[in-house]
Amino acid sequence: MPNQANGDLVQHGGRTVGSWLIDNNFTLTIFFHGRNDSASGVDPDITVQDAYSQIPRIHLATGIPSDSIQKLVDQNTEGTLWVFGSGYVNVLKVNLALIDTNATAYANYKR
Repeated sequence: MPNQANGDLVQHGGRTVGSWLIDNNFTLTIFFHGRNDSASGVDPDITVQDAYSQIPRIHLATGIPSDSIQKLVDQNTEGTLWVFGSGYVNVLKVNLALIDTNATAYANYKR
């Protein structure tokens, strides 16, 4: 399991850009941010509600319509194993989706 031991690294555009398994510490206003209240500081996921609350900031920073950002959040919401569990959003996954679907808004971002 060397891939998991290294944090399940993610390649994008030919470069390693982060990990599916640990927080990637996004801080720019143009991206979704991880949870501030995570006890370990390494949780890669946020709640759907937390993702929705960040949409206005990303909209203002990028000019991407809010409804387009919400659609990306909805498309990248994952369920839990429990019937009554809440959905969650992997921050790296939704940020990569932002870059891939909004090339103009992220043209100056260096991956």
